[in-house]
Amino acid sequence: MIKKVCVYCGSGSGLGDSYLKGARELGEEFLRRGIDLVYGGASIGLMGEIANTILTGGGKVTGVMPSGLFRREVPHRDLTEMIEVSTMHERKAIMADLSDAFIALPGGFGTVEELFEILTWSQLKIHSKPCGILNIAGYYDKLSEFLTYAVDQQFIRAQHKTMIVWCDSPAGLLDKFAHYCPPMETK
Repeated sequence: MIKKVCVYCGSGSGLGDSYLKGARELGEEFLRRGIDLVYGGASIGLMGEIANTILTGGGKVTGVMPSGLFRREVPHRDLTEMIEVSTMHERKAIMADLSDAFIALPGGFGTVEELFEILTWSQLKIHSKPCGILNIAGYYDKLSEFLTYAVDQQFIRAQHKTMIVWCDSPAGLLDKFAHYCPPMETK
């Protein structure tokens, strides 16, 4: 059963309103399902939007932030819990330990790096939790094309590409998580 979901997303808001709206909709879906949020702890951008949506609705939010980022990412001061760590490696390990599943919203290098690290951990069987992309406004369409190309070029196995649960709606993504089975290894 999924009770806590780690969301990787940008500390920026992106261009237009669609990304902020998508973050709010995901937060609202968490509230409907009684899911707690685990995230990077910032009060700005998509990170702040999803946290504020859940907090305003009475949900629980845990932020995990390295002490060095407290000066740059503007930590959220009203979280249910803020865990301060020493390094990014520690941050990612704690977020993974606390969470039952992982979702990437739009973001930059950090978001994509966190997503690919948690996918690598799944590929290496360090965990078997669902990993998904909420593809707001087609943000990750080009990534999907790249991954298909990487499979075609035999750098990624087809079953490993299926570790990523794709959807453009929060409810649809969480419904798919409920039926997620890690891919079987083939040779």
